[in-house]
Amino acid sequence: MRHGTRLADGAAEGDEAPADLEAALRTGPFHVALRTAIAVRRLPLQRVRHHLARHGVTVGVTSLSYWQQGARRPQRAESLRAVRALEEILQLPEESLIRLLAPPSGRADRERPAARSYRSLVEASDVLRALLDELGSPVDGGLHTIGQHERLRIGARRELLGRQSQHIVRAHKDGVDRYVAIHHGDPGCAPERIAVRALENCRTGRVRWHRGTGVLVAELLFDARLRAGDTHLFGYGFEDGTAGVATEYQRGFTYAGGQYALQVRFDEQALPVRCHRFTQHSAAAPRGNRQQLTLSGSHRSVHLVEPQVRAGILGIEWDWE
Repeated sequence: MRHGTRLADGAAEGDEAPADLEAALRTGPFHVALRTAIAVRRLPLQRVRHHLARHGVTVGVTSLSYWQQGARRPQRAESLRAVRALEEILQLPEESLIRLLAPPSGRADRERPAARSYRSLVEASDVLRALLDELGSPVDGGLHTIGQHERLRIGARRELLGRQSQHIVRAHKDGVDRYVAIHHGDPGCAPERIAVRALENCRTGRVRWHRGTGVLVAELLFDARLRAGDTHLFGYGFEDGTAGVATEYQRGFTYAGGQYALQVRFDEQALPVRCHRFTQHSAAAPRGNRQQLTLSGSHRSVHLVEPQVRAGILGIEWDWE
């Protein structure tokens, strides 16, 4: 959210963009729009790099120079995250730079879309808190996770078809009779069309969603109230398939917990060229601990196992080209 603040070395936020910048953002190409925006904001490339680092994105001055000269185009996931951050740093309309990187007609299905921006993750977090408040649910719901195994299915169009979760929890207070599951669809998803499946030892209760952020929360009701110390095993899933190309899945953990396993299975008609696991301390922090994952030839899947989850973000990302 912008409040008319001023960057230390640029124009004030909320200043009306000059006509040449508006024209460059409207017609492109990308490098002209980027170069014009940097010039208008009077930011040296070293300062742009500094602001990107504060957004948790590392891009060298040489790369920024190549981008604004048209010698190279941002393509990898980290580069596209940088473009999202640049839109905020340079006080540009959301999607204004990203859309200039869109491939020509007929090639959209072969390109990797941008990962979620930090701004979009913050907005989703705010929406999530509001939805949980609407359901009267605290963040942990009176439950500690002992173990969780998630399975993702990626379809032939490279979309997230759905995910299933096998969950083991322990109550840390009396009277717990539900768990609130959270699904954050990929950009462009239609949460109103996402189906919630109660698969084992639970049934579906209230479901709430927010169209703009793709966040959906669903109550999973237990058949009996748990007492403090009781454990419960249950399974549930989300049938999605409503968004475009998926390039990652990340899971946020507010508290340290038990074991977590994530498996991503790909359609045989759409296999990625590489996959990595990653961690983040927070949405604003850079991704670290990247490790390449080997795609199983027989099962067309990759996985990670974290024996003892720490607070933060854990996930898998993949490249299609």
